[in-house]
Amino acid sequence: MSAIKTQIARNFVRIYTHPGLRRLRRARATLWRKVTGASAQVHYFHQTDDPYSHLCAQVLVRLAGDYQITLVPHLVSPPQDSAAPERARLAHWSLRDADTLAQAYGLQAPQCPGGASPTPSQVQAAEAALAQALDAGNFAAQAAAISAALWQPDANVGEPNVPSAAALQRAASAKAQGDALRKRAGHYLGGTFYYAGEWYWGLDRLHFLEERLRDEGLCRNPSAPLIAPVHEVALAALPGARATPGATLDYFLSFRSPYTYLALPRVRALAAHHGAELRLRFVLPMVMRGLPVPVEKRLYIVSDVAREAQRLGMDFGNAVDPVGKPVERGYALLHRAIAAGKGIEFAASFLQGVWANGLDAGSDAGLNAIAARAGFDAAWVQAALTDSGWQAVAAANREELLAQALWGVPSFRVNDLPGHWGQDRLWVIEQELRAA
Repeated sequence: MSAIKTQIARNFVRIYTHPGLRRLRRARATLWRKVTGASAQVHYFHQTDDPYSHLCAQVLVRLAGDYQITLVPHLVSPPQDSAAPERARLAHWSLRDADTLAQAYGLQAPQCPGGASPTPSQVQAAEAALAQALDAGNFAAQAAAISAALWQPDANVGEPNVPSAAALQRAASAKAQGDALRKRAGHYLGGTFYYAGEWYWGLDRLHFLEERLRDEGLCRNPSAPLIAPVHEVALAALPGARATPGATLDYFLSFRSPYTYLALPRVRALAAHHGAELRLRFVLPMVMRGLPVPVEKRLYIVSDVAREAQRLGMDFGNAVDPVGKPVERGYALLHRAIAAGKGIEFAASFLQGVWANGLDAGSDAGLNAIAARAGFDAAWVQAALTDSGWQAVAAANREELLAQALWGVPSFRVNDLPGHWGQDRLWVIEQELRAA
């Protein structure tokens, strides 16, 4: 990346993600709503065969009841291939992850016979019913029941009645309209909420929407608990002895992932708290593995990371995307740093440098500054850059990740248990470490 392009990208991300700009946008939207007398419209985008949408459907009535909002539902299609790489793994993971969330929030999990997904004909029938609910103006009241019938665990339930051609056409039209609106507003997933210029994905981000509505005085009972409070690492006192010696915590990471940056301090604290061995398993970024990332996904990620960073009290936004050679250079050094027993220190310095300090890891000056904070001098950096051994390690880590039916980062695994994807699931990792 040229110096000019680096500076332009750095300035764009810093401005686009600045908390002050987010506050300004929110204040402007609130002022416009009050001046015009418009209602507070929360748009909800429902993907019929999406496990996360199944969970969201179960809280719509309460959301509309707890807050002074107009809930505007839409039907949407699954994301395009460019926004959902490894679709088969995504479908498998979503079912397992949604089951974890359902247990945490006391909701009905998406469970089809044999752990399968609904059949195309079942999805079509549910879409037709949901489109009818849209037209009748009672989507929020009907969506949970329709979705529950779709994700029916009773193996004796057969295929549903085939909807009429008119009903199927109406559902297709509703999805086309929802898809167009979702794209114009800048998103790509189902199970998402959109309010006054800001997106909130699933139950994991619903607390941000609720907190915003409460800040704007739109909660009917401010003393009532949130519908979907955030789950976070607690580092609670351990009962009895510490975790069993020899417990391992694998951390699959990418230097190009800002979520990897957000997760690292908590992963480090979890390992130390439970006496677990933290193993850094670096993999090449998806875009460097031939998996493109659409612009709406990139923009949502940086805005979401900025919001999460503020919640966690971490700096973010003065960023220089390390995609390409900077990641490779970083992995060459990380490989050597791990061997020297300082992998976590180097990883922390690199991620902080490229996502918060504006350091260009593609330049010698930037990489030397990153290494120096971890205790390595320029001579060590130059020697590490000549070692290509990291490539085989990254490839092996990727194969290990794929073997767990996962593909994205950050991902985590305690001992030989099934892995988990996403910095939003570190509370699950904590539970597993406590039970180790």
